[in-house]
Amino acid sequence: MVWKKYCHPISGLYDAVYIKIIKGRKNMEIQENRIITRIETLAAFNMTPGNGITRFSYSDQDRLARNYIEQQCSLMGISVQTDPLGNIRARYNGQDNSLPPVWIGSHIDSVRNGGKYDGVVGVISALEVLNVLYENQITPLRPVELVIFAEEEGSNFGTTMIGSKAIVGKCDEEYLKQLTAETGHTAYEMIQSFGLAPEHLEQCRIKKGQIHAMIEMHVEQGAVLDRKGLTIGVVQAVAGMRTYRIEITGESNHAGATPMNMRHDPMTAAAELICDVEKYAQAEVYETTVATVGEIACIPNASNVIPQKIQFSVDIRDVQEDGIESMADYLRCRCTQLACERGVSITIHEIGSSKCIHLSPRITGLIEDVTRQKKLPYQCMNSGAVHDSAMLTEITDVGMIFVPSVNGKSHNPQEYTESTDIKHGAEVLLETVCRLMMEK
Repeated sequence: MVWKKYCHPISGLYDAVYIKIIKGRKNMEIQENRIITRIETLAAFNMTPGNGITRFSYSDQDRLARNYIEQQCSLMGISVQTDPLGNIRARYNGQDNSLPPVWIGSHIDSVRNGGKYDGVVGVISALEVLNVLYENQITPLRPVELVIFAEEEGSNFGTTMIGSKAIVGKCDEEYLKQLTAETGHTAYEMIQSFGLAPEHLEQCRIKKGQIHAMIEMHVEQGAVLDRKGLTIGVVQAVAGMRTYRIEITGESNHAGATPMNMRHDPMTAAAELICDVEKYAQAEVYETTVATVGEIACIPNASNVIPQKIQFSVDIRDVQEDGIESMADYLRCRCTQLACERGVSITIHEIGSSKCIHLSPRITGLIEDVTRQKKLPYQCMNSGAVHDSAMLTEITDVGMIFVPSVNGKSHNPQEYTESTDIKHGAEVLLETVCRLMMEK
C-alpha cells in the first residue's frame, strides 16, 4: 500500500488529504455483474409484475427491499439503522468514527408503473462501493455511510422527498398528519403502521457539520447524455419545483338535455387551462421552465353527465427561481380570469415546493477531475428532476453523478441504463469517495 499526497483540483494547494493507492489488487474493481444482479433482485419486489415497477414507501414491497439491502450489508458486518421516518443509514466504519461521515446513496421507492433503475442505481452503486472497500480491507479515515431516503417519489401523498425534508428539519408531525394517501390514511398513520415512530421525528434531524459530504449517483431521466454519446453527467444545479392542485367546480347536469349555452362545464374549463399552461411554458423567457399536468380526476366521471368537478395537478420546474415564479403568477392570474369567463369556481392549492439548488463547486470539481482522469466522456449539466441530495445542500457539500437514460425514458417500464454505463458511474463514485473519506 502506498500513500500519496493529494492536490485538490480546485485550490491547487496541498490539503491534509491522503489517498490509498492499492497496487496489484484486482478486487478494487467495480463488479458489474454484482450490481446488475442486485438491481434485478430489487425489481422483483414489485406490486405490478409485467407492467413496470411499483414499490411505494411503507408498502410490503418496500419492506422486502429494505430487508434485502440490510441482509447484503450484514454480509459485510455493516450495521444498519433506520430513523423514525424510515431513512436508512448503513455505516462502514472509519479509523475515527467521531468524524462526520461521507454519505452516498439515493432511494428505492418508485412511481406507479415506473422503471427499475430510478433511485436504485444510486443505492446499489453505493452498496458496491462499500463492498469494494470491505473486500480490500480498506479502513477510511472517516466513516462512509450508505443512505436510502424514504418517500422520495411522493407516490403515496403527492409531495416528494419527505425523508430528506425530515433530515434538514423541514417536516414536522403536523405536516405528516395533513398529508393523505388515496386510502384516506395520513402519512403519520401509514408511517406508524409500518412500525416506525413519527412521534420521534426530531431524531431524524441532522445539523450542519455532521456530514462531511453527500454524493448521489442517479440515472439522468432525460436524453441529453444518451443522444450525445456521453457516459457521465456532472450535475451543477438541480431544478426547483412547485406543485399545485387545481379544483374547478361547475354545475353537473344531463349531457343530452342541457343546451351548450346554458352549461357551466368544469371539464372544458380544465382543458382550456391545461392548454394555456403548456403555451405559457413554451413561450416563457426562461428556456429552462417546464410545466406538466400529470394527474386528473373527474367527478362523477360518467359519459352521460356534465361533470360537477375536475381536479388536476400542475408541476412547475426550473433551475431559475424567477422562471418558477413567473409561471406560478401566470397560473394564479389565469385561474381568476377563466373562472369569470366560464362561470365556474376555481381554487388553487400549493401542495409542495423546493427551491433551485446549486451544488457544491468543491465536490462538483472533484467529480469532474475524477471523470477526466478516467478519460470518460462527460459534460457538466443541470438536473430537471428534483433529488434528495439537493435538499441536503443546507447542511453539507453535495455532488451528483448522472449516468445515461436510454432514449431519455424514465418513470415508465421502458426505463433503461446500459450496465457498462452504470459500472463507469460507480467507478467515478468509488474514486470520489476514496478521496473524500481520507480528508481530515
